[in-house]
Amino acid sequence: MARIVRVARSSSLFGYGNRFYSTSAEASHASSPSAFLHGGGARRDVAKDRNVQWVFLGCPGVGKGTYASRLSTLLGVPHIATGDLVREELASSGPLSQKLSEIVNQGKLVSDEIIVDLLSKRLEAGEAKGESGFILDGFPRTMRQAEILGDVTDIDLVVNLKLPEEVLVDKCLGRRTCSQCGKGFNIAHINLKGENGRPGISMDPLLPPPHCMSKLITRADDTEEVVKARLRIYNETSQPLEEYYRSKGKLMEFDLPGGIPESWPRLLEALRLDDYEEKQSAVA
Repeated sequence: MARIVRVARSSSLFGYGNRFYSTSAEASHASSPSAFLHGGGARRDVAKDRNVQWVFLGCPGVGKGTYASRLSTLLGVPHIATGDLVREELASSGPLSQKLSEIVNQGKLVSDEIIVDLLSKRLEAGEAKGESGFILDGFPRTMRQAEILGDVTDIDLVVNLKLPEEVLVDKCLGRRTCSQCGKGFNIAHINLKGENGRPGISMDPLLPPPHCMSKLITRADDTEEVVKARLRIYNETSQPLEEYYRSKGKLMEFDLPGGIPESWPRLLEALRLDDYEEKQSAVA
């Protein structure tokens, strides 16, 4: 298995054992992120030191790719999704292409070793090009993957995105793809009422333009039964993984308060990047 040369670790921007609760606009103004970030992690100038090596975790449909991609653009580091690495290798004439094709055609799961091998090569290539970090999307998913990843590179922070199960189910069932242009949309209108101290969550649908409306298709596995089974399996396998990173002081759990308009600024605040985005906008 390929092994990358470890990128020098920078001191963590964050405290340890973190959890950030986004409950309301009032709570956001009343409490600074530092109230939820423990351990005395010193704030750094991300504009000057962007050697972030982060992982985004979360249930299927929570929006890992969306927020990882936005942060990738903001920080100027690559957003790496292992599913994309597999698809790229399949489309290439690389040494693993034929083996991967056989595995996929037989309906088997791609082994951890192959995934980490592809990831190692991607990180090596990025380092050679001068990339100063990465954001991994949805990997690792199991304890074994986390242990293998730990042999490959250092992880500074693990962001665990959270949404109530009923919201995740509605989001997954609302997913649609245009069969012509390939863009993804979501027709679900989320309006979960708050109860027992839990805040309500509202998300507007992401509707397609008129010319895509008649061409929308649904994933064959986006049925309520399959989605709930997928969430159950994820929760069973993710608990040891979350505890593993929590014990290392690297886990930050973030409760999404709503859609992108509500969640994005709160996430930046929790990551102490809100000032950085303002500076970037002023320069642009």
